[in-house]
Amino acid sequence: MRKQTKGLIVIHSNQLDLHYTADMEKAMHHSHGMGYAEYALHHEKRISVEKNREEDYRKSQLIYAEVERKMKK
Repeated sequence: MRKQTKGLIVIHSNQLDLHYTADMEKAMHHSHGMGYAEYALHHEKRISVEKNREEDYRKSQLIYAEVERKMKK
């Protein structure tokens, strides 16, 4: 089994070694309809979750920029 370090996540083969709390698990189920165990085991599902997170981040940045612009007027 080969280990690679990618930032703060350790990858063992195709499974992630994640450390999470019960509240994080609840939030994952609420936001993405799956728990961390399923997220860690399925590469395709991780990709989908991360794409959704990226899109949410981009939307939040646009909202923030709009609020900043309006506050400077």
